[in-house]
Amino acid sequence: MNDTIWSRLLALRQGAGEVAMTGAAYRLYGPIAGARGRFVLAQVGQSLDGRIATPAGDARDVSGRGGLTHLHRCRALVDAVIVGVNTVRADDPKLSVRMVKGLSPVRVIVDCHAELDGSESLFHDGGASIIVFRSVNSRRQPLPGAEIIDLVPKACGLDPEDILDVLTERKLNRVLVEGGARTIARFVEAGLVDRLHVAISPIIIGSGPSGISLSPIERLTGAHRPPTEVYNLGSDILFDCLLRLECTSDRKGQDIGVANQV
Repeated sequence: MNDTIWSRLLALRQGAGEVAMTGAAYRLYGPIAGARGRFVLAQVGQSLDGRIATPAGDARDVSGRGGLTHLHRCRALVDAVIVGVNTVRADDPKLSVRMVKGLSPVRVIVDCHAELDGSESLFHDGGASIIVFRSVNSRRQPLPGAEIIDLVPKACGLDPEDILDVLTERKLNRVLVEGGARTIARFVEAGLVDRLHVAISPIIIGSGPSGISLSPIERLTGAHRPPTEVYNLGSDILFDCLLRLECTSDRKGQDIGVANQV
């Protein structure tokens, strides 16, 4: 990656048409920047042993600088970034683009039970717009500067398809599902994720929450086995998984909800 390549990718994101580019950077980021319909990317940064934080919740420095820069590139190429309520409560994230050139995406929070109280930093930082999804059954406490959207929950919580439909109505077609583990899992299990990026940092934590919490399976024949390319980010190694193209298994579409996320 260099400034020229990144500028071309940003131009592609803005609808400049197909940019004549080849090489690893374009193979990795071109599908995101060039997507014109609905495109969902899920991103996980984790340790060698699949952890995203310590048992106490310390997630700082799990990803190296290369992994963090990659995450900020992904944010700069999408229209909206989604996180669950527990990610906001645990990490107090900005969800902005700071490490690369580019615009910050609309920030989307899935807060099914209206657990946020408005004191969280992102409601006061003057950054990109914020959309908060809640259940129609939750209490109606306002949040500073945020658009609150009430959805009818399904059996397992808020439906990821309903969330994406609302974002599509607002022309927010390219979406990054950034966390946490169960929020990502629900979009994956609903069959809505086009690509999954797993950035692995050379650190061993030993215990703590995992990067993705999918429903358990009995046999490996039911595991996801997506076509994957591997990229060297410098500090981290990235697995770019094409979930829409995976040729598996026993996994079928499910009635998946987004609630009580981590």
